[in-house]
Amino acid sequence: MAGNPKGDRWDSALYDDRHAFVWQRSADLIDVLNPQPGERVLDLGCGTGHLTAQIAARGADVTGLDASASMIALARQNYPKLKFVLGDARRLEFDTPFDAVFSNAALHWIPEADEVAASIAKSLREGGRLVLEMGARGNVGRIRKALESTLDARRVPYVNPWYFPDAAEYGAVLERNGLMVRAAEEFDRKVMLEHPEKGMREWLEMFAGTWLEPVPAAEKRAVMEELEQRLRPDLWDGAAWWADYRRLRVVAVKR
Repeated sequence: MAGNPKGDRWDSALYDDRHAFVWQRSADLIDVLNPQPGERVLDLGCGTGHLTAQIAARGADVTGLDASASMIALARQNYPKLKFVLGDARRLEFDTPFDAVFSNAALHWIPEADEVAASIAKSLREGGRLVLEMGARGNVGRIRKALESTLDARRVPYVNPWYFPDAAEYGAVLERNGLMVRAAEEFDRKVMLEHPEKGMREWLEMFAGTWLEPVPAAEKRAVMEELEQRLRPDLWDGAAWWADYRRLRVVAVKR
């Protein structure tokens, strides 16, 4: 993800195999972007490159950027004819400005929101557009509460790596960095996880690694079991695990 500047903790193969919903459920965001043939587009936080490829299929000249070396390596393997670069969303360095910046499920991994917004603005031409989707305030609220309760009870120090703003907060971030908001929407998206029995555990391993990193190795199995027990009443339906996503979509243009 573009928002992993502190180190590459991503298992890109597991991401592609078990968490494809991250990009599949947001494919309609490309219709919002509406890329035109010949437009220069930056896919910021491109992950393993699937949405990058869909943008390219519309005829755009697209570059995928991610801070995860393993994600970029798999993206290049998946789509060897496309351009993918390793980079930090807070410090974008391109010689030619883009007509559009596109980002899905990446910017909530970077708490330095003003740095990212300023970097995006610098990378866009005047009148260029930003189209993004990220976690909104309340995203995975039950999962976060379970993590906090479980780790607090065990006196395990933890870091919350997620930045989930509401539309007003994020709109203000963009506006003060030279990006005028044209549309902003928050909505719930409850997502069924891939594996019927291990889905929540796999989700936690993939996306809550920063939370769980301080847990002693001898306690990790018990912590996972406790998390599942806490979450079962709300997020297990008897046949599958679900994640309580809440999303924020924004369209903005550079002044």
